[in-house]
Amino acid sequence: MPAPLFVVQNSIIQNMSVTESPSPPASPVAESLQKMLDPVLDPLVEAGSSGDWTHTLMFVGILLGIALVVDLLTQRILRPLVVRAVKATPTQIDDLILARGVLKRLAHVVPALVIYYGIALVPNIHSALVVWVGKAAQVYIVLNIAMAISAFLSALNDLYERRPRAHSRPIKGYVQLVKIVVYTVALVIIVSVLISRSPLTMLAGLGAMGAVLMLVFKDTILSLVASVQIASNDMVRVGDWIEMPSQGVDGDVVDVALHTVKVQNFDKTIVTVPTHRLIEDSVKNWRGMSESGGRRIKRALHLDQAAVRFLDDDQYRRLQRFVLLERHFKRKREELGEWNAEMTERHADPVNTRRLTNLGCFRAYVTAYLESHPKIDHGKTLMVRQLAPGPTGLPLEIYCFAATTEWGAYEGIQADIFDHLLAILPEFGLRLFQQPGGADLMAGLSALRGDVPAGQPET
Repeated sequence: MPAPLFVVQNSIIQNMSVTESPSPPASPVAESLQKMLDPVLDPLVEAGSSGDWTHTLMFVGILLGIALVVDLLTQRILRPLVVRAVKATPTQIDDLILARGVLKRLAHVVPALVIYYGIALVPNIHSALVVWVGKAAQVYIVLNIAMAISAFLSALNDLYERRPRAHSRPIKGYVQLVKIVVYTVALVIIVSVLISRSPLTMLAGLGAMGAVLMLVFKDTILSLVASVQIASNDMVRVGDWIEMPSQGVDGDVVDVALHTVKVQNFDKTIVTVPTHRLIEDSVKNWRGMSESGGRRIKRALHLDQAAVRFLDDDQYRRLQRFVLLERHFKRKREELGEWNAEMTERHADPVNTRRLTNLGCFRAYVTAYLESHPKIDHGKTLMVRQLAPGPTGLPLEIYCFAATTEWGAYEGIQADIFDHLLAILPEFGLRLFQQPGGADLMAGLSALRGDVPAGQPET
């Protein structure tokens, strides 16, 4: 009786396997890859050899279906009910928590719990696959809880910013620091879950890495200390106008965070400055000017010293036309009259008496003009003073405060004042000192040639 066909085939295959040359040994890379794939391939081979593929897949499908149904119930039924209840309450914190998506993050935890506890109930599945699916579910749960806590902290910051004093004392930097701690703890828990170690063991290992962490988080630590100093000393607020020439900053603060301070310059560019630089570098804050309601005017007129002289009778009569000088002349007549009356005949010579000067009268006129100006803040310092003379003439400085802090209005007030003073200056026999220009040089050369008298314009 002839042998069955499959017996003949088996004998042929055995003879061929004997005559074939041995296969080369597997490489280390192949062995490593095989070890990595074993947890995934072994349950498939085991289920296939036992004939329970359908049974296992059915339970996996049921588990995924239950997780999907639970997710739909949570997202479509439970969460809308909570949203309606939150909107019906008069408190603000629950509305902010809802707006930040805290409930949405927590709702994702429920189906992950179903997967975590249900994967062990699936029959004929490899234990290693159960472990890795459980670890993936744990990582997903920890990540969503950390994100929910972060959203809750953002909601607390939103609630604080609605307070009246929140603008001057922001807590955004502290909130960001707590978020960093939350995500760091979450990272430690995730790593400990993946490597099957206790989180306490991981934290003990982090103690040995303290020096490395100090180096990695150096900027964060510096910024945290700077944020505490800025908040406690009330150095910078959102909305302040600050200047930092070293950083190219000249504008309004729009955001104060843990690591950076964002400033919008007046040319609409955005400059981001590390928070700790506000402690290390010089910062000019114009908040005091804004809160005072007035902005300082400090500018000098440089006068030609050669034009300063005593007033003669003609000049005195011309200056008496100025209403603003009436009080000055009255006071000076009494003061100088008493002084000069005490002089003896020998000292009665004009060189020994006190007399009015055109520069003194001009100073008195500028002071009276500023005191009567409706757009000058008369409750603050106001004076007209002489500075030390130099190569550019005699500086006569006007020091006062405009009754506004608005930039455009301030510049207009300042320009109007100096326009008037420059125009009225020749009435006192004074002239400004300035470097000679082309017209001055041409007039001088023409005078030397005899074409045009010196000091007269060429026609």
